[in-house]
Amino acid sequence: MFDCLTFRDKLEFPAGYEVNKWASEGQGLGPERLLIDFDMLSKLSPFIAECTPQRVVAGILFIPLLAYTFPPFREMDLPFSVRLAFWAGVMILAVVATWGSRQLVKDRLDHVGLTVRDVAFALVILVLFTPALWILTWILYAASGHDAPGLLAVGTYGALFSTGLVLVSKGEAPPENDEVIEAPQPRLVSRLPDGFRGDILRLAVRDHYVDVVTTSGTYTIRSRFTDAIAEMEPISGHCTHRSHWVTDAAILEIQKNNGKTYLRLRNDDLVPVSRKYKPKLEEDGVI
Repeated sequence: MFDCLTFRDKLEFPAGYEVNKWASEGQGLGPERLLIDFDMLSKLSPFIAECTPQRVVAGILFIPLLAYTFPPFREMDLPFSVRLAFWAGVMILAVVATWGSRQLVKDRLDHVGLTVRDVAFALVILVLFTPALWILTWILYAASGHDAPGLLAVGTYGALFSTGLVLVSKGEAPPENDEVIEAPQPRLVSRLPDGFRGDILRLAVRDHYVDVVTTSGTYTIRSRFTDAIAEMEPISGHCTHRSHWVTDAAILEIQKNNGKTYLRLRNDDLVPVSRKYKPKLEEDGVI
């Protein structure tokens, strides 16, 4: 790992690659529309995540059985179609209320204690679920020619269902860990400016100095190249050239240019691979 020797000669790098631009304007789909669509999908993704395959299958099998066995509010003369619509609506409202309550509590009460969050979560579910349940009940009963149950009866159902939703969500929530475990930082970070935040991508020797290329910029330190590499422990990496060392996590792909091999990194830098170090990189599965 530490057989990289200081190499004084300057290297010529190939021209960088420009980022491709969208060319969808001619098809009537501009970048703004794409950004809106992707943003909408990102907002819906937590809700979609609630609809797991197990829940979908359980709903398909369980809701008709529930509708056949348990008429809502003990109304035995309700048609099966109304019962089915009621329980299907209850399940949908339960998923929406649970997801919405979790988002509201997480965004606004993330800094408070766990008990306060639990109480707030239960109250938000009750506030969201019960009125929606009453509206659903009124619509279905009115459509079937029946008198809708009173607000007290619907509120009792809402409180009962809300309690069940809180208990189920509590069981599904992953255990919280108040202790934040930070990834180990290499000793070389102590040579960088105070407050540095980012990842080190590669090292490059330049005379008596080493360029430390990071996701936050490039910093130059006075050091021997072998010492700088040693201070990158425990981050794994490889020498690609006698004056270049890259972290394994920074490598995106291998590129060929005029018969020469380069590694393209996360920041689009192209790092040359010399013949001396190529066999070792192949042996380690890097290229």
